[in-house]
Amino acid sequence: FEGDTHSSFRLVRAFKNRFGAVNELGVFAMTETGLKGVSNPSALFLSQHGRDVPGSCVMVTQAGTRPLLVEIQALVDTAHGNPRRLTVGLEAQRLAMLLAVLHRHAGIVCFDQDVFVNAVGGVRIMEPAADLAVALAILSSMRDRPLPAGLLAFGEIGLAGEIRPAPRGQERLREAAKLGFEQAVVPRANLPRQPIEGLIIRAVDRVEDVLGVLS
Repeated sequence: FEGDTHSSFRLVRAFKNRFGAVNELGVFAMTETGLKGVSNPSALFLSQHGRDVPGSCVMVTQAGTRPLLVEIQALVDTAHGNPRRLTVGLEAQRLAMLLAVLHRHAGIVCFDQDVFVNAVGGVRIMEPAADLAVALAILSSMRDRPLPAGLLAFGEIGLAGEIRPAPRGQERLREAAKLGFEQAVVPRANLPRQPIEGLIIRAVDRVEDVLGVLS
């Protein structure tokens, strides 16, 4: 087990038990009478902005068997000296790779910019399906333009600029629709066979296609 303590809740990760790996995440609220399970943990990892802000994109990550909505925040600013790349809750090496792919395949230049990326709420995202949300948050911050309200994204970005599917894509989309999200940007291979009520889904094939989300 591994636990992360926050002011009002605790994340408990179980990596394995006597029967093998489980890789599950439990979220518990700290109350006066002890820890109690949180029925909707996604609410803990979504910031409550009073208005749409640049540099923010929601993704659906898979924590064990549980789809979990997490807000990804990015801040891109002019570097004074050597540009810094800092991540909290995400892999730092993957951020460097994404910036190189954005430069090579989409013409997005960050060599003279500091780039900071954070997963809200202290959750750690261990899967490459965060790539698409990270890229959108970075683009939103660079252009100082918020993403459309009610939008989320997930998908892996390959070195050749292709957008690769995430596992359990339909479960992620259903969870987003259940929580009131209205738009999703996903890899084409994750398009559901049947429409999901209340959710407009936009499929992308390559990282260049992502630029149109902010147009």
